[in-house]
Amino acid sequence: MTFLRELGKTGVKIPAIGLGCMGISEFYGSADEQENIKVLNRAIDIGCTFWDTAPMKFFLKECRNEVFICTKFAFSRGPNGEFKISGKPEYVRQACDNSLKRLGVNCIDL
Repeated sequence: MTFLRELGKTGVKIPAIGLGCMGISEFYGSADEQENIKVLNRAIDIGCTFWDTAPMKFFLKECRNEVFICTKFAFSRGPNGEFKISGKPEYVRQACDNSLKRLGVNCIDL
């Protein structure tokens, strides 16, 4: 999986195929951390290093320099577990800050 594409006019090249990590979170039900770590390591092994991490709860810090991190926002859970949608600037900032903390990184690439 070495086919790279330029990200807009940035000069940054990322794999054409990425890994959506929503299933690694609790979003679809309980998650098996050891199995998830195997998936992430396998993704790196095959060159899949463009990861959409939101709302992933952990990150393989030792591979930070190998992975291009993107995230998304809009969905959140309310106090009763219901889903909410927001694109308000304050929520965007909060969602990005939360991703940085959850992942234990100092920047999100996209």
